Amino acid sequence: MKLVAGNSNRALAEAIAAYLNLPLTKSVVRRFADMEVFVEIQENVRGEDVFVIQSTSYPANDHLMELLIIVDALKRASARRITAVLPYFGYARQDRKPGPRAPISAKLVANLITTAGVDRVLTLDLHAGQIQGFFDIPTDNLFAAPVLTRDIEQHYDNGKTMIVSPDVGGVVRARAIAKRINADLAIVDKRRERAGESEVMNIIGDVKGRSCILVDDIVDSAGTLCNAAEALLKQGATDVSAYVTHGVLSGGAVARVSASHLKELVITDSIQATEAVRVAHNIRTVTIAPLIGEAMRRTAEERSVSSLFD
Repeated sequence: MKLVAGNSNRALAEAIAAYLNLPLTKSVVRRFADMEVFVEIQENVRGEDVFVIQSTSYPANDHLMELLIIVDALKRASARRITAVLPYFGYARQDRKPGPRAPISAKLVANLITTAGVDRVLTLDLHAGQIQGFFDIPTDNLFAAPVLTRDIEQHYDNGKTMIVSPDVGGVVRARAIAKRINADLAIVDKRRERAGESEVMNIIGDVKGRSCILVDDIVDSAGTLCNAAEALLKQGATDVSAYVTHGVLSGGAVARVSASHLKELVITDSIQATEAVRVAHNIRTVTIAPLIGEAMRRTAEERSVSSLFD
């Protein structure tokens, strides 16, 4: 079993390697003067079961290209099996045609990864579960729910806690966490006028006197979470926090969260935190390295991955 890391999230790759008690395979991933990607694997990988750890986060295109070239290098080095470990799968929000003459980019990226020579994909909290079907190779979609649930139980009084879905589309995800901690569920009814902007319309459920926790898979501009927090407080919630798997946090999102009514935003390290995220007073990170590391170990040993969530 060999571990190869791209440049997207070196800290997470090192944490996974520490969990598995394995060193990262020596490799070079750098740029030529014109920004072309160059990869060199500096260890023998012939006949090995290789896991490539690379989130396709910002800059998404650069990190995706790194992944494809690393895979090609491994394939030409006669690796026996190549598993792409994608803690965050970019382009997942483009999973359907929202209008005429629009691409389904998630399918295109799946094709690129498969054609490059990946034999298996391991990812975390896909934005839409059906993206697994975009791949013509085995794909395991892990869930961050056990990690987030454990943190909620450590920091919140479950008797007063209410789990809230920030939109109707996230109800299944929020319900799963509410069921795990035996908490009530509320839903924010939201209308999105255009990408990156949202308007809260109504709160479904009685949140008065409750400590509300918003649960989502991706936080990008943070407009939805901040608007939802304000609406919940107006409806009588005592405080509002948010637990989100992937902290994209682009543009002015960190400043927006810092100035908002959110008590705290808890994200995982599926995307490497920026300096702004690290110093923000109300943003906290929990690690998913043990979860991904254990799934990788089970994949290598041909054991059940789904039993992690039983």
